[in-house]
Amino acid sequence: MSKIAILFISFMVLFSCTHRPCKIEERKDVVMPASGDYSSKSKDLTQRVFVYKPDGSLQCSMGKKIDLDTMKKDLGGIEVFSSANKHDGLMRIQVCGQPTGHSNVYEISVSDLEKAIASGFKKWSRE
Repeated sequence: MSKIAILFISFMVLFSCTHRPCKIEERKDVVMPASGDYSSKSKDLTQRVFVYKPDGSLQCSMGKKIDLDTMKKDLGGIEVFSSANKHDGLMRIQVCGQPTGHSNVYEISVSDLEKAIASGFKKWSRE
C-alpha cells in the first residue's frame, strides 16, 4: 500500500467517532421510532402537494404584501398542513413596481389540489 493510503486509513480510524457516538442508538440527533410505529401513527406524506399564489409584494416597497393567514382564507375549507412565504428562485429585472418573486406556499392534500387550482392557486414545483 502507498504511504498516502495508509495515512488516510489511519486518519479515518483515528477521527471517525471522536466528535459524536457512532452507534445510532447512542446518537441524540437521530430519531428512531419505537418498533411497530412505522406506519400506524405516521401519515403518508406522499399524498400532499404544495400550492402557491404571489404575495403581492413589489420591488421598492411598492404594492401590499398579503400575509399567510389572510391568503389562507382563499383556500376555503381546505386543510393546510404547513405554510411559508418563499421566493421562486428566478432572477428578476431590478425595476421599482415589478414583482419580487415572493409567494405564499401552502401544503395541502393531493385530493384538494383541484379545489385550490379553482381558487386561483398553482402547483409549487420549485424545490
